[in-house]
Amino acid sequence: MDNTLEFDIQKDLDIINDLKILTEILDIIRLKTDMGFAAITRVTEKEWIVAHIKDSLKFNFKKGDRLPLPHVICSEIKQVKKPLLIENMDESLKYTSHPFNLIHKCKSFAGVPIYKNNNELLGTLIVMDRDAKSFNTYEITSMLNKYACMVSSQIAMKETILQTNRELMEERRLAELRDTFIAILGHDLRNPVGTTRMISDILLKQSLPDNIVKQIEIIKSSSYRMQELIDTILDFAKGHIADGIQLHLVRNKNQLLSTLSQVVAEAKALDPSQTFKCKFEIDKDFPCDPDRLGELLSNLLSNAIKHGDRKEPIVVYAGIKFGCFEISVTNGGKRIPDNTIKNLFKPYYKEISEQNRQGLGLGLYIVSEIAKAHSGSVEVFSDSLNTTFQFKMNIKKLLSEYYNFNKTKYISNAKLANLKN
Repeated sequence: MDNTLEFDIQKDLDIINDLKILTEILDIIRLKTDMGFAAITRVTEKEWIVAHIKDSLKFNFKKGDRLPLPHVICSEIKQVKKPLLIENMDESLKYTSHPFNLIHKCKSFAGVPIYKNNNELLGTLIVMDRDAKSFNTYEITSMLNKYACMVSSQIAMKETILQTNRELMEERRLAELRDTFIAILGHDLRNPVGTTRMISDILLKQSLPDNIVKQIEIIKSSSYRMQELIDTILDFAKGHIADGIQLHLVRNKNQLLSTLSQVVAEAKALDPSQTFKCKFEIDKDFPCDPDRLGELLSNLLSNAIKHGDRKEPIVVYAGIKFGCFEISVTNGGKRIPDNTIKNLFKPYYKEISEQNRQGLGLGLYIVSEIAKAHSGSVEVFSDSLNTTFQFKMNIKKLLSEYYNFNKTKYISNAKLANLKN
């Protein structure tokens, strides 16, 4: 027998054996039919296998017993896929000399097919007795069919639960592998980043042309930002992002402008052929974490460079409008389908495309987490010409929530100190 088929058969047998309710069903069937033997069997192309059994007549069958299909009466049920009722085999020309009757001395028999959800024959539900029985054909067929449907439903439900559990275990395994990979990646990136920064410091001490010095300063500044990104990756791997990204709020528009400008300069340096149009309208101080917002902009720019139409410029805006701070990145290109937009900010989500081969699928997820940490949100607007990712935060709301959080934190610490005293 094919190994795959044998595996499927054993899986079905294990499921049937594990369903305690089947024992009660078989007891009810024996009681209502006044027969001493009831069983659920698994039927294959060649074999009849006892899967679950209740026997007070000592037919000497046990779970797992197998007989060649021609030697059992169930073979006819498999062929015609209809109920079979025999009141007295001794009075039937067809069954009086049947091998099953000759060996097991079975006189009365009733059986119906059991189907899987896909209408594939799974096996049979049977009852039999050593004595002849008189049947009301309609009643017993109707009852057995109902219980056969119940058995089928129980098996299907159990299969669904087992499959769901298997998928959950596999997802956990993959999640652990991803987190391990990210942790290793973050750890291994520290050394080359540190080396880049050290070499930049050495070069800046040399007498070099101004334009070269500017490029080296960008490299050095980028190395610091790379370190911050590595720290974020490690945060993710450790599960810290699940508790929310921690912010270091400052009121310094110049620091924010410098960070955002630096991010755009890095993007230009990485892709000189891409055109950028930037407009920054930050004319007053407000609380935010400039480094995190720089990280947000960096991920949005990376996404725009990857997926945008290279013939069109990437438009970057950052400014304050109606009490809200906004950062938006617009690129030309095809419209993003609505179903894709729903999944864009999920971790590890990547569209299947050539551009996404090397990515981890964390960039936009981190964008959304930084937005949440600032009590803000990220929206996507996409049509046949352009796609815009827009981050927006209400400055007063952030102030209020941050104040309340720290006030609660302070009160909790004060209470703890009092308890200790």
